[in-house]
Amino acid sequence: MVCGGFTCSKNALCALNVVYMLVGLLLIGVAAWGKGFGLVSSIHIIGGVIAVGVFLLLIAIVGLIGAMHHHQVMLFFYMVILFIVFLFQFGVSCSCLAMNRGQQVTLLNSTWGMLENKTKTDLESQLNCCGLLNTTDSWRQFDLDVQNCPALCKQHTCYTCGLKMLDHATEALKILGGVGLFFSFTEILGVWLAVRYRNQKDPRANPSAFL
Repeated sequence: MVCGGFTCSKNALCALNVVYMLVGLLLIGVAAWGKGFGLVSSIHIIGGVIAVGVFLLLIAIVGLIGAMHHHQVMLFFYMVILFIVFLFQFGVSCSCLAMNRGQQVTLLNSTWGMLENKTKTDLESQLNCCGLLNTTDSWRQFDLDVQNCPALCKQHTCYTCGLKMLDHATEALKILGGVGLFFSFTEILGVWLAVRYRNQKDPRANPSAFL
């Protein structure tokens, strides 16, 4: 049965935004938990996850208030911003699903170069590895990373962190791409609901009012 009535559209839009609020709170909570337990020490990573959670939370609040009050302006900005987020997330998800081994290596190299030294040592300790990839282009940096490596395997023979990451990179990218693709379709559903609900008349309002 198609949800075509005013009340049904309102309840569906409210429920969708409640889910977005829970996801936003979950992201903020996971970031705070990771920082509190010392799993991630980089303030940039923690700040980025919290920023995404706060942004999603704010968008969900705008959508929820707009749906509850049938507020035309808030619903308009809500659906425009959600559509932009959908385009960005859909593109990133498709890129994750289509990324091959060579592109994964390039992405790892660029990401590793942007990480703080503290974050690198945390990864090396947790994964029990040293350095990223021992290649002819970066052997000087690799030797420096190995000298500062805190991993226990350094006493014997260590695998590079790049090899360990690449072993699970394809599976991780498929999971991330799949989850991102799923949420991107919920976002386009939210846009469709907002457009439909915005153009409907409230049966309890004045019939002669212009909506």
